[in-house]
Amino acid sequence: MKKKTEINPMIVISLDAVGTEDLPYLKTLPNFSRFWRDAAVCEQVRSVYPSLTYPAHTSIITGKYPSGHGIVNNLRIQPEREKPDWFWQRKFIQGETLYDLVGKEGGRTAALLWPVTGGAKIRWNLPEVLPNRPWQNQVMVSCINGSPLYELDLQRRFGHLRNGVRQPDLDNFVQASLLYTLKTRRPDLTLVHFTDADTNRHLYGVRSREAKEALRRHDRRLGEIFRLLEEMGWSGRANVAVLGDHYQMDVNRALCLNWYFLKRNWLTVRGRKVTGWRALARECDGSCYIYLRDPSLCGAVRELLEQLKDRGMIGEIRTGREAAALGADPACAFMAEGGEGVYFQNGWEAPVITADSGKLQRATHGFYPDQAGYTTVFGGRGPAFAAGAREASMTLADEGATLAAAMGLKFSRADGKIRKNLLSISGN
Repeated sequence: MKKKTEINPMIVISLDAVGTEDLPYLKTLPNFSRFWRDAAVCEQVRSVYPSLTYPAHTSIITGKYPSGHGIVNNLRIQPEREKPDWFWQRKFIQGETLYDLVGKEGGRTAALLWPVTGGAKIRWNLPEVLPNRPWQNQVMVSCINGSPLYELDLQRRFGHLRNGVRQPDLDNFVQASLLYTLKTRRPDLTLVHFTDADTNRHLYGVRSREAKEALRRHDRRLGEIFRLLEEMGWSGRANVAVLGDHYQMDVNRALCLNWYFLKRNWLTVRGRKVTGWRALARECDGSCYIYLRDPSLCGAVRELLEQLKDRGMIGEIRTGREAAALGADPACAFMAEGGEGVYFQNGWEAPVITADSGKLQRATHGFYPDQAGYTTVFGGRGPAFAAGAREASMTLADEGATLAAAMGLKFSRADGKIRKNLLSISGN
C-alpha cells in the first residue's frame, strides 16, 4: 500500500430529499443553524437528471453527470424480473470515485448506506443493498457486498435499533454505527446516507408533519456528530460537508406507459414478467425513459406521448439526444416528464394508478431538476472550507470536484467545476 499522505479527515453527510425549501425551518433548529452560519454554503444546488438517489450520490463522489458515470437510474433495465435489481454495486460506475482517490493516497474510507458501493474497495463498508431473491436475507447480501466483520460488529452492537427499512429506526441504526465508526476507526473519508426525510415525504407528502419531524431528527443527529468530533479533538481538524441529493414534489397519480405499449403489442407479458418488447418504459419516478428495440416505432411512440401530453399526463417530451445533453441515459429514445401531480410506474395492469388504489406515493423525485423550488443544498465547514463563504448556485457534479479539492485531490476527468470560492485552500 502506498504510504499514507497526511490529509484532514472528511465527513460527507447526505440528507436524502432535503432541499432549499427546507432552509427556513432548518435555520430555526439549533445544530443545523450553527453549522450553516459558519459553513461555506450554496443554497441553490441543481440535482442531476433524472433527479434520483443513485445517480445523484454517484455524481457527488465522481464529479460527473449520470451519462458520464453510468448510473442513469436507480433501477437496472431488467423487465424480465418482477423486481429489478438496483444499481447497488461499484462495478457499474464508470471512472474514479472520491474513495478511490483517497485509497490511492493510502487513506481509509468508511461508507454507511452510501448508494452504489457494493463490492467497492472501501475499508469499512456497510453498503445499501437489499435482498432481492427468495433465498437471500439482509445480512447475507450486506456481507457479500461489504465488509463482513465490520458489518457483523455493527449488527451485534446496534442491530436492535433497526426494523427493516422503516424510519426512523433505520437512520437511528446508521447514526449509532456512524458514531461508533468515527470514534473507533477514525477514517480519512466517511460517507453516510440518511433517508428519514425522503421516506416520510414519499409516505406523507413534502410538507407533512412527518417530514418536519424527520428534519428535527436530522438536526439532533447532526448535534450528536458535532459533539463527538469535539470529544475526539477533531472539531478543528475534520472537514464536514452536509448536503442533499434532490428534493421532492407532491403527486396524486401515476402513469403507466407500459399499459399503452402492451395494448399496442409493443411488448408482451406473462404473469408479472415482460417476455418480449419493442418499446419499453422504465420509471424514474417524476420522469420516464422510453427505450426502443424497433426504431420503426419512433414516430408512433412520439404520437402517443404527444396525446398524453395534450391530456396533461405528460409535461415535457425530450428525445434521447436532448436527454443525453442534460446528463441522462444516451441509450434512451425519449424521456418523458410527468404532468402536474403525475409520476411514473413500470406496471401495465392499468393506464393510471390513483390514490384509492393504495399503491401511490404522496410525493417523489426524479423530475427535471430546473423546476422552481426543487433545488437542494450544500454546506462545508472545517479547515479546507472558507468560513461564511456563499456561492449563488452549483451542481452536484461541482460538489464532487469541490470535495476532492478540499481533500487535496483531483479527478482525472470531471464534468463539475471546483467552486474555489467555498475553499480556504487552493483548488487546481
